[in-house]
Amino acid sequence: MSPLTERLHERIRSDGLITFYEWMKTALYDPEQGYYCRPDRERWGRQGDYRTSPERSVLFAATFARYFAKLHQDLGSPASINIVEVGAGAGNFAETVLETLLLRFPDIFSKTHYFIDEASLDSRSRARSRLARFDARVEFKPLAALNPLDHGIVFSNELLDAFPVHRVVMQGGELRELHVGVNERRSFEWIVGQLSTHQLSKHFERLGIRLGEGRMADVNLEIENWLELVSRKLRSGYLITVDYGAEASVLYNEGERRDGSLRAFHKHQVSGDVLLRPGHQDITSSVDWTLVKMVGASNGLRVVAFERQDQFLLAAGLLAEMELRVMETPRESERLRVRTSAREMILPGSLAESFQVMVQKKK
Repeated sequence: MSPLTERLHERIRSDGLITFYEWMKTALYDPEQGYYCRPDRERWGRQGDYRTSPERSVLFAATFARYFAKLHQDLGSPASINIVEVGAGAGNFAETVLETLLLRFPDIFSKTHYFIDEASLDSRSRARSRLARFDARVEFKPLAALNPLDHGIVFSNELLDAFPVHRVVMQGGELRELHVGVNERRSFEWIVGQLSTHQLSKHFERLGIRLGEGRMADVNLEIENWLELVSRKLRSGYLITVDYGAEASVLYNEGERRDGSLRAFHKHQVSGDVLLRPGHQDITSSVDWTLVKMVGASNGLRVVAFERQDQFLLAAGLLAEMELRVMETPRESERLRVRTSAREMILPGSLAESFQVMVQKKK
């Protein structure tokens, strides 16, 4: 039994049942043993549990660099521009963005200040090494600690889906919450109980949704806190969110996801038990884009673009970037790799079809 499991067991024995929100928060973000914070855990790539778009192809970040350059122009070509990447991981995205700006848009590169907001000490260490040559342009600082930004771009990729969620179920016509306990076999188990916060019932009320009997759902209340923070820190500029999810009408539809959208990943396979091995598997849930739009609007964030990731990348210049990189690459094997990675980004049935890009503008 892992130290994190032991600590969760002890907490439940001492304090009683805990919400799944608290359990998931500990499993993912415990400073020492949480999944995203463990230095001994390979999370990315073939040896890890998942691969995100920046690891799959440099074209992902390079295309966004081109888009950032366009936004700089849309903002009136200011003398400086601040890019804040939240949940930056080991710095793959940041490295390619800065490389591309330096190569394609040197004037904008000279105006760029790039902030890295990353919760994991291990990931920050990796990112510092990766981005060492850009020291003059990069600063490691949480968004919450920044002064309000003019001409800013706040970017995240697969961040919101990793926020801890509450699990609820409609039982006997009443909205109830799933808590976590420990059974006689010393395994974690689901226990249905009272709502831990009235915000859960308010969540469905403002969406105009009532769950069907026996229907389970995952509620991401952290999204509201996140958007409020972004709005406070972004005087003018853009929030760009890349993630996978659906509108509320689809996400909570009776015919789909009857057991919610929560899932865990281990070694690139969907795990059948999200309560298994806390700290050893990734846990995510689909983003409620209706909520993001609604809360964003109430905080002065207006949606200016919302589309599938593959369509967004094509419109933002992925193919043009691919052609340039092919021409600049001397070895045929590398040119083939660039072309292949482009296809992975845009072909029907590709992973990009499952992701969406939302761009919201402040002022």
